Amino acid sequence: MLRRRFQAMGTDVELLLDVTASDPAEAALAAARREIERLEAGLSRFRPESELSRLNRDGAATLSPVLAQVVALALALRTRTAGLFDPSVGRAVRAAGYDRSFELLRDRDEAPGPGRPGGGGVVVATDGSITLAPEVELDLGGIAKGVAADRACALLASAGPALVNVGGDLAAGGPRRDVPWTVSLDTGAGALTLSLPYGGLATSGLDRRRWRRGGRWQHHVIDPRTGRPSRSDLLRATAVAPSAGEAEAMATALLVAGAGRGTALANGWSVPAVLVPRHGRAILAGGVA
Repeated sequence: MLRRRFQAMGTDVELLLDVTASDPAEAALAAARREIERLEAGLSRFRPESELSRLNRDGAATLSPVLAQVVALALALRTRTAGLFDPSVGRAVRAAGYDRSFELLRDRDEAPGPGRPGGGGVVVATDGSITLAPEVELDLGGIAKGVAADRACALLASAGPALVNVGGDLAAGGPRRDVPWTVSLDTGAGALTLSLPYGGLATSGLDRRRWRRGGRWQHHVIDPRTGRPSRSDLLRATAVAPSAGEAEAMATALLVAGAGRGTALANGWSVPAVLVPRHGRAILAGGVA
């Protein structure tokens, strides 16, 4: 097993390639890392020179193919989840205090800004240009990590069975010859192991990326209906989908929806999911047995 670890997109990244060492395998690992770093350079809202930062400042831009792909996927998933996942909550994330890279966040005395609900207008033309409605900013942090995992995995899979982990967003390019890739989930009452022969898996949680504003805990999962950090009765939601980008959006939507509605949605969407309430036992939905 070849393994590479590094930091990118504000998180830990791990590349796994289930082959013996060779020049093609090393080349695939290097290409996968370059792809993740390239996506970070273009899609980070914390880099003033990034393509996403320029779009949010100017309100309009002609997109590169990569940003066009991510925005199109995010908007399609906003529609599919009826707005429970929404990339247009960039200002809401900043109002909650997440206005710089997470490792630079500090507790502050001032209260968070007003809620900024999602649903903002985003128009993508056939020529690749994009226009944001006034006061709309995009936050592509989560789904960008999923897409990065997908694209890196596709590069690795040319050399053999592969798994990419970008901050908990997993993309598998199997199948492996002997056993599938396995993922261990913390349910609060022990570990649950899922098989992931191919596709994507992502977990969204309220217990990660937290900080204090005005003496109150804040977190990065915005409820687009209120424009404030979600007050879901779920602590974490994990979803499995054909790609890590899609799994990331689905996990966020189920987390925001809460235990009852999230279970019904996962079953209705046929999205395998593990929902971990703040109190009580984990809920298996969407076909997880």
